[in-house]
Amino acid sequence: MKVTAPELQLFDELKLGLTSFCYRMLGSIDDADDAVQETFIRVWQSWSSFRQESSFKTWVYRIASNVCLDKLRQTKRRIRPVDFSGPAESIVEPRETLPDSSWIWPAPEFSNNPEDIFIRKDTLHICFITLLQLLPPRQRAVMILKDVFEWPSKQIAETLGMSSAAVNSALQRARDTLEREQLRSDEFNRSEEAPDQELLSRYVEAFEQFDINALVALFHEEGRMSMPPFPMWVRGKDDLFKFFTLTRWHCEGSRFVPVTANGGFPALAQYMWSREENGLVPWGIHLLEVKDNKVYHVQNFINRKLFARFGLPDRLDR
Repeated sequence: MKVTAPELQLFDELKLGLTSFCYRMLGSIDDADDAVQETFIRVWQSWSSFRQESSFKTWVYRIASNVCLDKLRQTKRRIRPVDFSGPAESIVEPRETLPDSSWIWPAPEFSNNPEDIFIRKDTLHICFITLLQLLPPRQRAVMILKDVFEWPSKQIAETLGMSSAAVNSALQRARDTLEREQLRSDEFNRSEEAPDQELLSRYVEAFEQFDINALVALFHEEGRMSMPPFPMWVRGKDDLFKFFTLTRWHCEGSRFVPVTANGGFPALAQYMWSREENGLVPWGIHLLEVKDNKVYHVQNFINRKLFARFGLPDRLDR
């Protein structure tokens, strides 16, 4: 059956909300985009079977939920380097990488979504996305739809093909799991604290000048840096100093472009000098987490494909 323009508009109005839902489910903006595209294809193929027994929105989210659940059956849980192993025991240049499918990745703003004023932006922070990945997929979907999107249990039941009692039971188990994890982990127990503009400016200045002493001085005593897709991560000022010294040749001459990520969290897009391309090219997206007014954790997401998704140029002039 041919889908008409009004029906396409109905789907388009849901697209950003669907992307936001799928990102929370899957932990990757690329996978979320793929899931939304697959949802559209399934909606188009199944249009004649839509009997209006539920709302169009519920029907589309049912399809999107099934797409996400199918994807999650085929993959391992996404994590961060700090969840994968302990900090590096010896400071060497990172070499080993794991596939992109191993890691949680940041996402650009969803602020154009008209539903966003009703959706808690703190549930887009990297720590919360990480917590969600600990839940079984169906519990994850229930929690997102209930505690983030604030849907009634009856609508969630219709979307996920569950009874209202099963929805409430899954929600309670999900909340219990997240509460235990938050109590167990100091990092999960506190909300991600964003850096203020002064700290961000000092970080940019120290990094672009590659003043290692000034850069390390910005870190908390327990400060850390992680760099997916490298599982290696570094903790403590002494090891950070060694690491920055070792990688000077690679990072010197970098430039930053300010962006926002994961619900308005301030971030920095790093461009590094490439002799082969004779210019500054995308390298990583830095998210700085703060503790006691010091940099506690720099998550440098090294993934060139992210830059286009964040609307960033593929090259900067030096």
